[in-house]
Amino acid sequence: MKTLRALVAAGLVLATFGVAVAKLPPPPPLTDAQKQAAEEKKAKDAAAAESAKAAQARAEDRAVARYHADMKAAGKTAPAPQMAPAAPVAAAAAVPAKK
Repeated sequence: MKTLRALVAAGLVLATFGVAVAKLPPPPPLTDAQKQAAEEKKAKDAAAAESAKAAQARAEDRAVARYHADMKAAGKTAPAPQMAPAAPVAAAAAVPAKK
């Protein structure tokens, strides 16, 4: 009885695998309206990502300023930053690498 169950289970696995790997037809090509909507969505997503990046940087700056103010109020010296400020991407790309 266990052998029969194992064979049925193996058959189900093979059938499921066969259905899962079946080749699907390619999607239809995008219309001009769909292409334009995709471009608009891409631009909107890029603007939202840039806005989120700027908000994250402002929040980090506020946290650091508060930390330094709290340390100064407690009479302690704040440790020096471990990382240099991030350089703009355009400036980093303009500088050629030295060999």
